[in-house]
Amino acid sequence: MRNKTILFVDDSVSIRALVNMILREAGYNVIVGEDGLDALSRLDGRAIDLVITDLHMPRMNGLELIKEIRKLKEYRFIPILFLTTETKTELKLEAKAAGATGWITKPFDKDKFLKIINKVIR
Repeated sequence: MRNKTILFVDDSVSIRALVNMILREAGYNVIVGEDGLDALSRLDGRAIDLVITDLHMPRMNGLELIKEIRKLKEYRFIPILFLTTETKTELKLEAKAAGATGWITKPFDKDKFLKIINKVIR
């Protein structure tokens, strides 16, 4: 069985490095995107088991990215987690409506973070 692959999208270099390290140590393959447009270019038909995206990013934010992913036939049903500093209920509802599977607030606890990922990844 192949290792699960996660597309992680965040415009912060330090957050990308931290999450990349945590996910790789946990045994996942990681594809990293710098913003929504960059992430979309990586959805090229390869098998991706989960997308984790930040909300606030240049060029294309996380909400816009989720809406675009949900339009792609081969990725339409992929689980998508939001990883953000935002805690507003309206934003969570908007993310859910756009197609987000779940929400993780930064800063996060590594063990809880991995537990959530294990729960939603296929």
